[in-house]
Amino acid sequence: MAQQPKAANDKPATIAVVMGVSGAGKSTVATELASQLGWDLADGDDFHPPGNVAKMASGAPLTDADRRPWLDQIAGWIDEEIANQRHGVIACSALKRAYRDRLRRPQVLFVYLDVPRVELERRLAQRVGHFMPGSLLDSQLRDLEPPDDDEAALKVRAGEDASRVAQQIARALTGPKGA
Repeated sequence: MAQQPKAANDKPATIAVVMGVSGAGKSTVATELASQLGWDLADGDDFHPPGNVAKMASGAPLTDADRRPWLDQIAGWIDEEIANQRHGVIACSALKRAYRDRLRRPQVLFVYLDVPRVELERRLAQRVGHFMPGSLLDSQLRDLEPPDDDEAALKVRAGEDASRVAQQIARALTGPKGA
């Protein structure tokens, strides 16, 4: 029997933060996962202030200071979900441990989408209509600190189609047959 991922206090995770660099498939996988589980969905991109979006669209990477209010907005969404006893999925890069620390709650499980660089480059080259240019991939990869073993996190190879990746994550979150 597969062991269900647990958050820090051994309670089943109720908020899944689907994380990774640009092009990893966070939004797509999070949407699939929320649909499969019937959980609430949010996309971290929607929480960026206009200045952050403009900065990234111009090809400039965000600083830690730029990300602080964005992370606070996401943390607020997580806290509201928890306060209302709802399950939720949110797509959020959460690249650094310090960023994850701002979002960490006993009910949160980080789902790290690990994708080979060549696949990330391919996906970003094909992406249309997103404010984040592929030229920022290098800065994202430099900033990336994959979750450590002491963090409540699930690492998923995300080279497959999003539906199958979401099914794998859903099984890990809910146990066999949605238990």
